[in-house]
Amino acid sequence: MAVSPSFVEHALDLVSLAAPTEARRMFGGYGLFSRGLMYGLLDDEELFLKTDVECRQAFVDAGCRQWVYESPSRGAVPTGYFRPPDDAHESPEVMLPWARLAVDAAARKAAAKAAKGRKRAAKAGGRAKPVAKASVKKAPRGKAKTRR
Repeated sequence: MAVSPSFVEHALDLVSLAAPTEARRMFGGYGLFSRGLMYGLLDDEELFLKTDVECRQAFVDAGCRQWVYESPSRGAVPTGYFRPPDDAHESPEVMLPWARLAVDAAARKAAAKAAKGRKRAAKAGGRAKPVAKASVKKAPRGKAKTRR
């Protein structure tokens, strides 16, 4: 999952027209975030963009490769991230429609998650349910004593 600093800069340049973006280290690669929402990832010197049911078919129709990671317990795990077409890696202008699809997919996911939270709150009578505090046993203060 190694990603060079120069590739991170290149990827940020490619998606620069779609949204203000920052790259954050994650699991040996990088996540691409705009306004707190992850819409892309960098893995092994490749850029992958988030998809959902509304935009995934565009990536599939363009012959884009899905990002699959290896899980020790589950084997190959396909994800909702796809590598944009090769020509999109040429310039920010060609990448723009693909990056916009990904940013929009991330926004839809966040909106759906927020709506689900509001629905839960309404179902609970508009009140948030109290969260029980976990009981944590504190370590004794001072130096540990040893016997000789």
